[in-house]
Amino acid sequence: QPQPQPQPKGRELFRSQRKESEGSVDCPNLEFEYGDADGHGAELAELYSYTEEPDLSHNRRCFEEDFHTQVPDRRWLELDAAQQKAYVMRLLDGLEVVNRDKRLRVARAILYLAQGVFGDCDNEGDVLHWSRHNSFLLYQLGTFSAFLELLNMEIENSQACSSALRKPAISLADSTELRVLLSVMYLMVENIRVEQETDRPEWKTCRETFRMELSFPVHTEEPFALLLFTMVTKFCSGHAPHFPMKKVLLLLWKVLLFTLGGFEALQAMKVRRREELGLPPLPEDSIQVVRGMRAASPPTYAIELMEQQQQQQQQQQQKRGHRSRRPLMKQDSLDIYNERDPFKNDEGGVDEEENDDVDSGIEGELDLMERDAIIPPMPAQHLPIERVSFPKGLPWAPKVRQKDIEHFLEASRNKFIGFTLGQDTETLIGLPRPIHESVKTLKQHKYVSISDVQIKNEEELEKCPMSLGEEEVQETPCEVLYRAMLYNLPQYMIALLKILLAAAPTSKAKTDSINILADVLPEEMPITVLQSMKLGIDVNRHKEIIVKSISALLLLLLKHFKLNHIYQFEYVSQHLVFANCIPLILKFFNQNIMSYITAKNSISVLDYPHCTVCDLPELTAESLEAGDNNQFCWRNLFSCINLLRILNKLTKWKHSRTMMLVVFKSAPILKRSLKVKQAMMQLYVLKLLKIQTKYLGRQWRKSNMKTMSAIYQKVRHRMNDDWAYGNDIDARPWDFQAEECTLRANIEAFNSRRYDKPQDSEFAPVDNCLQSVLGQRLELPEDFHYSYELWLEREVFSQPIRWEELLHCQ
Repeated sequence: QPQPQPQPKGRELFRSQRKESEGSVDCPNLEFEYGDADGHGAELAELYSYTEEPDLSHNRRCFEEDFHTQVPDRRWLELDAAQQKAYVMRLLDGLEVVNRDKRLRVARAILYLAQGVFGDCDNEGDVLHWSRHNSFLLYQLGTFSAFLELLNMEIENSQACSSALRKPAISLADSTELRVLLSVMYLMVENIRVEQETDRPEWKTCRETFRMELSFPVHTEEPFALLLFTMVTKFCSGHAPHFPMKKVLLLLWKVLLFTLGGFEALQAMKVRRREELGLPPLPEDSIQVVRGMRAASPPTYAIELMEQQQQQQQQQQQKRGHRSRRPLMKQDSLDIYNERDPFKNDEGGVDEEENDDVDSGIEGELDLMERDAIIPPMPAQHLPIERVSFPKGLPWAPKVRQKDIEHFLEASRNKFIGFTLGQDTETLIGLPRPIHESVKTLKQHKYVSISDVQIKNEEELEKCPMSLGEEEVQETPCEVLYRAMLYNLPQYMIALLKILLAAAPTSKAKTDSINILADVLPEEMPITVLQSMKLGIDVNRHKEIIVKSISALLLLLLKHFKLNHIYQFEYVSQHLVFANCIPLILKFFNQNIMSYITAKNSISVLDYPHCTVCDLPELTAESLEAGDNNQFCWRNLFSCINLLRILNKLTKWKHSRTMMLVVFKSAPILKRSLKVKQAMMQLYVLKLLKIQTKYLGRQWRKSNMKTMSAIYQKVRHRMNDDWAYGNDIDARPWDFQAEECTLRANIEAFNSRRYDKPQDSEFAPVDNCLQSVLGQRLELPEDFHYSYELWLEREVFSQPIRWEELLHCQ
C-alpha cells in the first residue's frame, strides 16, 4: 500500500505562517453593533493611560486632605445636596488663588469628584453613578466655565511650552495640569451627554443648556470645539509638544458628538430637512438596513482548496490501495477563488494586480515558480458545492439620479432619432415603446437628494444675486462651527491626518514624525521585562484610541456638513484629499486587518473604574498576554468601519478620486478586508470595490466572481449603472483634472458669497433721491462753525466757475 506523499516543505511553512498571521479563513461572525460610541464605562476607561494609574490615588489624597478639614467625620455620600453644593463652591473659590501648586491640588480634588469618589464606593456601578451625579452638580455650579478659563491660561503658558521644547524626551510630568483640566472637562461632557431613562427633569434641562453653551458661545467669539482644534494645530506645528493629544482628541470628538448629534439624530434631521424641502421620504432607514444585514463568507484562497482536495485524494487512495491518474482541476473553478491566474494569458490589458504589494507580501499568494511546483498533482474531484441561500428581497431600494435619466434618453435619441434634446426628460416622441417603459421605471425610482436641491439653489443665487436677495441661513450648531473653522480648515485637516499617520500601526518610526506618546510615557522608563510589556500594551492602546477618535470625528464632520450644505462637505473633503487622506487610509488597511481587529491591547484589571474599587492582582507576563476574553476589539473594528466610510464619502461620484483608488492598487488591500465577517464593514468594502470595478479589467472581474456576487447581493443597485462592464460615459480620463477644478471654483464661489461680506459691495443699494441725501443730518466737528466762512471764501467764492467747459466734449 503506497504511503501518502509528504507535502512540500515550502508550502507547509507558507501555510503555517499564513495561518498565524491571517487567522483562520473561517473567521466566526463578529457580534458587533455599530453605534455613536462604545459603552459608557469603556468610553470613560479609555481616557486614562495605564501609566496614569498613580494619579488616581493622588487625586483621592488631595480631596480627602481638604474634605476632612472642612467636613470632619463625614463621607461625601452622606452629605445632603445643600452641603455638597456648599463644599463644591468652596473648592471653586480655591481655583482663583495665584499659587499654581494650590490651584492644581484643588483641580485634582474636583477631578476626584468627577471620577466618582471611588474611595467611598464598593463596586463599579456605584463609581459610575456618583461620577454622573457629581458631573451634573459640578456643571450646575459653573465648574466648566472656570476650567475653560484655566485651560486657556495653560494653552497660553509659554513657560511650559519652552521648557517642553528644551527637553530631549517629553513625559507625563510635562502635561500634568493640562491632563487634570481636560480629564474633568471630558468626564463632564461624557456623563452629561449620555442620556438615561432615570434622569431627573432638572438633569435633562441641564443637558440642553450645556449643549447650547458648547454650540453657541456667549462670552467668546468661537465655539469650544474650535479651541480644541487650535490645540491640535499648535501641537502639530511643534510649538507645544507637551499637549496630551489623546485627551484633546477624545474631548473634541465627544464635544462634536454632543453638539452636532450622533448618527440617529442625523438621520432624524435628514428626514425633517427632506420634509421642509418638499422631497419624498427616504426609501428606507439606512441604519436599520445595515443592522439587519448578515456577513458574507470571505473569498477563499486557491491554496486552501488545493490542500483540501489533496487530502481527500490521499484518503481515497488509501482506501482503494492503488494510485489513480490525477489530472489538473478545471481552471474555471479556480478562477472564482484565485486572484492571479498563472495559466491564462492576459487578454487586452495586463492584470493590474500583477505587481501589487511587492514590499508587504500580505496577499497570501505564492510566487509563481513555487505555485508551478504545487499545482500539478491536482485531484479530479469536484469542489464541495456550498448551498447559497439568496435573500427574499434586496436590502436596498434602487435609486436613479436625474443625470442617469438624461444619459439614458440622450443615448436612446441618438440611436433612434439621430439628435438630442438636452436636459428634456419629458419628450418621448419617436422613441419605441420599450424605451417609454424604461423611462417610466427609471422615473419611479428617481431619487432627489438634499445635495441636488442645494446645488441648484446655489446656481440660481450665483446667476441672480440681485433679484433673489439675501439667502436666509439657519443658525445651527453645524453652521456656527463651519463659520468658525472656515479660514483655518486646511490646517485642521492636515494636523488631524498627521496625527492619524503617526498613530497608524503600519507607520514606520521616522525622525521627522510627530511624537504622540508624550502623555503615555512615564518619567522613569521601565526596568523589568514585565514593566516593558505593560508599557508596550499601553502605547499600542494609546495609538488605537487616537485612531478611533480621529476617525469618528472626521466622519461626524463630513456627515453633518453634508447635510448642512453640500459645498461645506466638499470643502472639507477636498482638503482631506489634498492632504493625501486616500493613500493614508489605504496604507492603514494594508496590514493584517484580522489581527488588528482581534488585538488584545488592554489590561482589564487596570481599566477604570475596575482598578479603583478592586484589589489589583499581581500582574504576570501570562496575564498581560492573555488580555481580555472578547472575540474582537470594539474600538479597532469601529475605527476600521469609520475609515472605510470616510473613504466612501471622499470617492463617491468623483471619478478622479476613484482613479486614485485604482492607481494606489486598493483592490487587493480592500479584498483582504473582506476576511472580517462583519456585515457593515463588508458593505463599505464592497462599495469601494464596486466603484472601481470597471477600471480593473476583465481578468480581475473573471478571477473575483465571488466578490462580484457579494456586491450584487449587498450594495444598492443604481439602474443603468454598468459598474461591472466599464461603459461609463463620465469616465473620460482627460476630464478628471477639470472635475476637481470646477468643484473648487464652485466651493470658493459659495464661501465668498456666504461668508465674505465686504462693507462696500458693488451690489449695495445706493440712495439716488436728492431730497433724502440733502436731508441727512451729518455730524460736523466743533471747530467747523468757526472756519465755515473762511472755507466758503477759499473753496467757493474765490474759485472762478468756467461754465463753458460743460459744453465742450472731452
